[in-house]
Amino acid sequence: MEIGIIRMSSKGQIVIPISMRKDLDEGEQLVIIRDGDRCILKPLADPEPALEDDIRFAERTERAYLEFEKGECTRKSDVDLLHTLSSW
Repeated sequence: MEIGIIRMSSKGQIVIPISMRKDLDEGEQLVIIRDGDRCILKPLADPEPALEDDIRFAERTERAYLEFEKGECTRKSDVDLLHTLSSW
């Protein structure tokens, strides 16, 4: 097991120490899991379909929440909302 110390920038960016990223390719996707006070960072190589669906859902939910916070939401009827959700 390797342990490194990193610092998060004001924009939430981190740099993985070179000794820990030597087997990662540029542009490779990683998944971060927060469990209480622990953060786990794992390569997203060949994710299980269910995990991939969960990640996509989480990304869409986060985008929708950010749009809501910016006041960019539109109102929809119940039927329209259910139709939109079923397309996800």
